[in-house]
Amino acid sequence: MRVIFAGTPAVAVPALAAVAASRHELVAVVTRPDAPAGRGRGLVRSPVGAWADERGIEVLTPARPREPEFLDRLRELAPDCVPVVAYGALVPPVALAIPRHGWVNLHFSLLPAWRGAAPVQHAVLHGDELTGASVFQLEEGLDTGPVYGTLTDEIRPADTSGDLLERLAHTGAGLLVAVLDALADGTARAEPQPADGVSLAPKLTVEDARVRWADPAFAVDRRIRACTPAPGPWTTFRGERVKLGTVTPAPDAPALKPGELLVEKARVVAGTATVPVRLGEVRAAGKRAMAATDWARGARVSAGEEFA
Repeated sequence: MRVIFAGTPAVAVPALAAVAASRHELVAVVTRPDAPAGRGRGLVRSPVGAWADERGIEVLTPARPREPEFLDRLRELAPDCVPVVAYGALVPPVALAIPRHGWVNLHFSLLPAWRGAAPVQHAVLHGDELTGASVFQLEEGLDTGPVYGTLTDEIRPADTSGDLLERLAHTGAGLLVAVLDALADGTARAEPQPADGVSLAPKLTVEDARVRWADPAFAVDRRIRACTPAPGPWTTFRGERVKLGTVTPAPDAPALKPGELLVEKARVVAGTATVPVRLGEVRAAGKRAMAATDWARGARVSAGEEFA
């Protein structure tokens, strides 16, 4: 089949590479327009666009995929299917109807669970033990289309959202290519999503990433892992924001008030609503990330001081 790949961030690149290496003809990619980045705020190509540029593949960057010029070029390229991974824009019905097999989306959850922009983060945040990826037919609704195939993956006790997304990006790439193969062979079958089990996964905000020390230790751990690497877990110390790495429960530590810090020779622990947690890395404003013991030594943390 002739295919055009639609995607934007680095998590989409493994699937793009797999499609390019498959038996299908990759004729172009669609990605979000170049965006300001870095201290200089210069325009930067998306990871998907940069990957295509390096290989001489045509890159389409419509501000909105309903633009007449984009739709005309899509018709000229005449794709049989448009595989999608984290494209980042709503695709109008007029564009969905152009390819013979439509647009098929690789989504990082077991649909209908966690429809939306941040499925992996919400699965970690809410303590799911099992997640996965789904390839479904893109339609107007938010991740509502019929599903061609799924795969499952266990959420491990130390997984951050970044860890889990990295795994699913690679295993999901194989699933996406398998669905394209089935579409080409005429063996693909899409099953409607069940009406039960629907949950939504909106993008996590910076405020969502603020650690709530009055939560139980397991919830503190989940929030920190869910927000790593983005938007980045944080708290405040002496009125200034500090970023945090992952934590581990410390049931052998003395009882502490939520947020209260205890500095020991080999560790730093913070109180929660249940058992304290041992801090991993801490990054103060304008500083590099460092081991919690080094941060506490440099900050001269006193007994009874607290995160807020």
